[in-house]
Amino acid sequence: MRIFGFEIRRVKKAAPSLSGVDDRGWRILESFAGAWQADVSVSHDQVMAFHAVYSCITLIANDIGKLRAKLVEKQDGIWTETESPSFSPVLRKPNRYQNAIQFRESWVSSKLSRGNTYALKERDSRGIVVALYILDPSRVTPLVTPQGDVYYRLQSDNMSGLESEITVPASEIIHDRMNCLFHPLVGLSPIYACGLAATQGLAMQANSAKLFQNMSRPSGIITAPGRISQESATTLKEQWESNYSGANFGKIAVLGDNLKFEKISMTSEEAQLIDQLKWTSEVVCSTFHVPAFKIGLGAMPTYQNAEVLNQIYYSDCLQSLIEQYEACMDEGLGLGRINGRDIGVELDLDGLLRMDTQTQIKTLTEAVKGSILTIDEARAKMDRKKVPGGSSIWMQQQNYSLEALAERDANSPFAAPAQTQSPAADSNPDDLPEDPEDDSQGMDETDDALARLWQRQPEGLAHA
Repeated sequence: MRIFGFEIRRVKKAAPSLSGVDDRGWRILESFAGAWQADVSVSHDQVMAFHAVYSCITLIANDIGKLRAKLVEKQDGIWTETESPSFSPVLRKPNRYQNAIQFRESWVSSKLSRGNTYALKERDSRGIVVALYILDPSRVTPLVTPQGDVYYRLQSDNMSGLESEITVPASEIIHDRMNCLFHPLVGLSPIYACGLAATQGLAMQANSAKLFQNMSRPSGIITAPGRISQESATTLKEQWESNYSGANFGKIAVLGDNLKFEKISMTSEEAQLIDQLKWTSEVVCSTFHVPAFKIGLGAMPTYQNAEVLNQIYYSDCLQSLIEQYEACMDEGLGLGRINGRDIGVELDLDGLLRMDTQTQIKTLTEAVKGSILTIDEARAKMDRKKVPGGSSIWMQQQNYSLEALAERDANSPFAAPAQTQSPAADSNPDDLPEDPEDDSQGMDETDDALARLWQRQPEGLAHA
């Protein structure tokens, strides 16, 4: 049958020539990587309910999702945003169900929670990718032929237009993965390393909830002076639990026959639930490379400013995920060297660096003064129109060598004229130096007036 412009054969199960990726001697049989760990039942859905896991995944997905994907072209060694009718539409609207932000959030969430992201391509009659659909990782199986060719077995998915199980070549799937510790086609989620800590944290939260439902009172023991039958012990236990626990806690208890209730006290170590919960949450944050304060654990460190902390978060946590997304989109959309043009996909990092107005103005002002941005480029970042002369690079020149200053002063058209000594009274006006530029024209009216003035000067003023 023909799907998305390509012939794809439908199969009930993999052909004999295709083998699963677990044929190298290892297998993943659990619902998600890490569930096998010793003597602890780890459920993916249950672990996702732990607040630290949920916060880390949603924080990273939202931060990357808000970054605008743009088509860029390399011009004079610089990547500049461009447009293309073949590639730009799918970046703005990946599919009919999701906008661009939702698509990227689903991409990152699948990668972080399952270790793998599978995006199915929809092509038109020209072979151009016109839509991308994020698939459920649990319904996708990578397959490898003896020759090393990669295929993917896809179960039915009405959202993606798959009415039944099919096997597609690797060219029709964008496969992004992380932490490929055992196989290059199988990624591992950070939950692989923090599943036990998350399960421990959930157990402590559940026990704490039960404790507080009982008015923060632990259970106790009813003692009798002598032996009692098992039937009597069971009856006493049921009556006590029904009458004096839960919603009935605090009611007056009446004990007879020398019966006595003794509550079981908790040790200080057992009561330090907050410290234990904090530890489990910090373990989760470390596996996702998220600073603990980003999800509300503790206060922001005071020895570093917010800008430095955000830079650490970007370099340690987000940068690799962002660059992997860009590389996968370049390869999946067939970008690169096209008709003599270098074209690729890039996420606009300005969304991560948004700041308050005062800080933004200060930053842009320094960039203009440092000849990094033009005035129009700085204004564009603040959604302001261009101004006349704003497309030029400006640079302040404040420091000069003494030699340069001397040469400038000597050749400056604004320099003060050299002062000459006043002629003596008995001097002949005809002996005054003539202006070389006016040899052919003679003295103007001003010069004649000055000459007459000198002739009328008293002798006593000649050598004042």
